[in-house]
Amino acid sequence: MCPEKVSSIRQTATIGAPPAKVYEALMDSKMHGEFTGSPAKISAKVGAKFTAWDGYIMGKNLELVRGRKIVQEWTTTEWPAGAPPSKLEIRLTPKGEGTLLTMVHTEVPPAQRDDYAEGWITCYWEPLKKYFEARS
Repeated sequence: MCPEKVSSIRQTATIGAPPAKVYEALMDSKMHGEFTGSPAKISAKVGAKFTAWDGYIMGKNLELVRGRKIVQEWTTTEWPAGAPPSKLEIRLTPKGEGTLLTMVHTEVPPAQRDDYAEGWITCYWEPLKKYFEARS
């Protein structure tokens, strides 16, 4: 039996805050909930499980480099039965006074790729930019 094909999503966003602050917003439950507008439970520890969007997103931290890199296993409540988790990698690089965020989301079920690609922009990168704009 052939394995189900998977897709990848690659995106970049420029955020008007230093990498350490962007990392904190992504990895701190309170800040994550503030910028997304939805509850999150996140621990900045390797091996720790997390949820976001009131339990819609769930996963586990695989690798964390404070202020620079986040690697996670990632699924949603809409994940196909029996499908393995995807892998999410976010890299944060200084860019002027802000951050260049580079996200690679691999092993995404093909039927969900387009929805998740749009969701990253509308539910994460745009609100994250607005969150820091409101604080500058």
